[in-house]
Amino acid sequence: MILEVRNLRVEFPTRRGALVAVDDVSFAIAPGEVLGVVGESGAGKSVTGMSIINLLEPPGRIAAGEVRLAGERIDNLSPEAMRRVRGRRIGMVFQDPLTSLNPLYTIGRQLEETIATHLGLGRAATREKALALLRDVGIPAPETRYHHYPHQFSGGMRQRVVIALGIAADPVLLIADEPTTALDVSIQAQIIALIKRLAAERGAAVMLITHDMGVIAETSQRVAVMYAGRLVELGPVREVIQAPRHPYTVGLMGSIPKIGARRRLVQIDGAMPRLNAIPQGCAFHPRCPRRFARCLAERPDLIPAGTGSNTLAACWLHAAA
Repeated sequence: MILEVRNLRVEFPTRRGALVAVDDVSFAIAPGEVLGVVGESGAGKSVTGMSIINLLEPPGRIAAGEVRLAGERIDNLSPEAMRRVRGRRIGMVFQDPLTSLNPLYTIGRQLEETIATHLGLGRAATREKALALLRDVGIPAPETRYHHYPHQFSGGMRQRVVIALGIAADPVLLIADEPTTALDVSIQAQIIALIKRLAAERGAAVMLITHDMGVIAETSQRVAVMYAGRLVELGPVREVIQAPRHPYTVGLMGSIPKIGARRRLVQIDGAMPRLNAIPQGCAFHPRCPRRFARCLAERPDLIPAGTGSNTLAACWLHAAA
């Protein structure tokens, strides 16, 4: 496995106690695999991604668990050692490309700086690799665009440049946080195709963070569904989409309109709990139409979700009687 996250717990200390943003999360990603991480805003998706690259906003911290990259533990590295891993072995694509690009430098200069920092190539080789990256991500006329500034690119083109920066040092892991947000549908499709191609051709593992189940369906081999800081379902994309096993995932899938289907969309009543008000037992039980007594008292871990299924679900409905 390229990435292994084991029992990860992320806390934000406050005067009234620690707020747990990620609670006992475990998953792994293989070479060439795209794992989609999906859930509502506040589910803990981005915090999980930022904790992997050790860029949590203070006072956030990893309180328990471990993160391994190609078998090597990285969550306990010094800041200097982690800087060498970040960018070189782990690439990151942030949600807003404008905040990821320096408006004062040309695209070419930013790519050259990243390549020179991590790969130490000569000037001519650095420029050639930067141009090759722009071609790889579909930037037209890269020799001309090389000298342009971020404001001279459209949103979709800026996102392509950010992806080029993320893969500039040939990382083994790429974390993409909402890479298609605020893009036109046609541009979304191009970015999705690009991420799939990069994973397939380069053999990199990809962690794709999004709230869009359609993006997950088009891009990922497996999907991890998060709710209130925990994984509630983990399995192959086709299984999870066609036969979701957790009531929360059932609600997510029921809220997606289907072409030609005459049915009312499902609404998940209520809202995700605040970090300081996560209920006892299953965190989803106040909104769950299938809850029973055990759900209110005990919090379930991921368990096999039925005979013949490769999906795991954190739901007492699948517990052996």
